[in-house]
Amino acid sequence: MPIEALRAEINQIDEQIIDLIAKRQHLAARMAQVKMNDGLPIHDEKRTREVLDLAFNYAVEKNINPVFVRKIFGILIDMSEEKQRECQGDGNLP
Repeated sequence: MPIEALRAEINQIDEQIIDLIAKRQHLAARMAQVKMNDGLPIHDEKRTREVLDLAFNYAVEKNINPVFVRKIFGILIDMSEEKQRECQGDGNLP
């Protein structure tokens, strides 16, 4: 397979990843409303550990570097919490 075809396939996967991140962000906005209604804090240390551990273990199963995957999920969690703070601050939910 020529390099251009491989790059095109990677570009498609990258777009799919971004689409999934956007979907995750949308859910984070909805989560902000639930947390606000229930009086829950944005940051939940137990849930953070759970998500990071699940990502780490799944990466091990898939034979990819679990340390890097854990870092990526740490960033995703940070993005979700930031989105929740934005939504709770101005009350605008998508």
